[in-house]
Amino acid sequence: MFIGREKELSALNKLYDEKTFQMVVMYGRRRIGKTTLISEFISDKPAIFFTAQEVNDALNLSQFSKKIYAFFNLPESAGAFSSWISAFEFLAEKAKELRFVLAFDEFPYAASANRSLKSILQTIIDHDFKNTGLFLILCGSHMGFMENEVLGYKSPLFGRRTAQIKLDGFDYYDAGKMLEGFNNEDKLKLYACVGGTPHYLSQIKENESFEENIKRLFFDIAGYLYNEPMMLLQQELREPAMYNSIITAIAGGASRLNEIATKIGEDSPKVSKYLQTLVNLQIVHKIYPFGETPQNSRRGIYRIADNCYDFWYRFVFPNRPEIEGGSGDLIADAEVFGEKLSTYIGKPPFETVCLQYLQRANRRKKLPFTATSFGSWWGTDPKEKAQTDFDVVAANRSDKHIILGECKWKSDINFAGEAKKLMGKDHLLAEYKERHYYIFSKITPKEKPEGVTVITTERLYEI
Repeated sequence: MFIGREKELSALNKLYDEKTFQMVVMYGRRRIGKTTLISEFISDKPAIFFTAQEVNDALNLSQFSKKIYAFFNLPESAGAFSSWISAFEFLAEKAKELRFVLAFDEFPYAASANRSLKSILQTIIDHDFKNTGLFLILCGSHMGFMENEVLGYKSPLFGRRTAQIKLDGFDYYDAGKMLEGFNNEDKLKLYACVGGTPHYLSQIKENESFEENIKRLFFDIAGYLYNEPMMLLQQELREPAMYNSIITAIAGGASRLNEIATKIGEDSPKVSKYLQTLVNLQIVHKIYPFGETPQNSRRGIYRIADNCYDFWYRFVFPNRPEIEGGSGDLIADAEVFGEKLSTYIGKPPFETVCLQYLQRANRRKKLPFTATSFGSWWGTDPKEKAQTDFDVVAANRSDKHIILGECKWKSDINFAGEAKKLMGKDHLLAEYKERHYYIFSKITPKEKPEGVTVITTERLYEI
């Protein structure tokens, strides 16, 4: 069953309906669902779907030739095309008469095996493909390669794409569609631990409890996610030890450059370079207080961008010797379930979910106004002379309307007290004149606090 990606699928179909040459660049981290999206898109269209492999150029060209022969019902006895140029020229001639999709998956593997492939493809696009109805998709999992070597201005292919699609993980709501057998609280808890990668979510078993799934996936050496973040890191990076140290420091609560550097005992300039690589890979992201930008702010903080990585580096990585010694279940019971899990979910996974809710509600016009910017805010309260924050913010800067929200993943909440505290910060972000206050909670208040909108776990999934 195809879940989510409605916006991306619609964009692809609209481009296909234009009946002109298209070159779509699609990329995203491994397991994120690129192949599934392409397969859904081509399910009712004539298409050649080729996936390059980490092999030499001759073998990739041979496999590419076989895909072409099979599509056009030609005998393989003719042998492989003599070159990529001849294969592409053949397709160009066919595409003058027939509109079809050529999906070239894992393009970085083929382009790495043949350094001329990008230039060859550029020439074919400019002189042959552009006058046909070919729908070309170049797809890849290597984020840096796709952004620099395909989309980058120094690439031979720069300026040839007609669209680009960068796939991220599902948000909490679409992830929940893959978890229909669970109640809403467990859906959110699973999303907080496993994240929004569709392939990871598909490993969750509905006939097991939340705890059983987490133990099987993370705390058993045969579990699918037991070593997954480490393996992906090793595939992308040459010095996993340094990156492991940095991610572990962030998972443990260090969020600023100097804090991370101090925690791992390295110089800040050196750590900064490694952090930028993690940001480029979208394993880590740098966020700034609402209303500030990288150009005007020195208060940016680092967070792990993927819940699976965050959970793994916080609970699995430090306990690998014990897990490999056969004590995985005991470690999970002692170190994860209970108050430690609630603390982990509360910040930042639940805050991220609440922000995603506001963005979804905004698209459905279910907020008090149309918001144009979202985020979190932290800084100094001049009245109290102390640090404070708003967990989530949604605003329209032109109309000066704002939503200020607090996120509470607790089983016992004094809603009246939290509402008073939230509205007591009305002198902050004072340039916004119309103010709305939200409290996000996993429990339902016995009495609705005055002046505040309460969004419970149940309401999160009713949007």
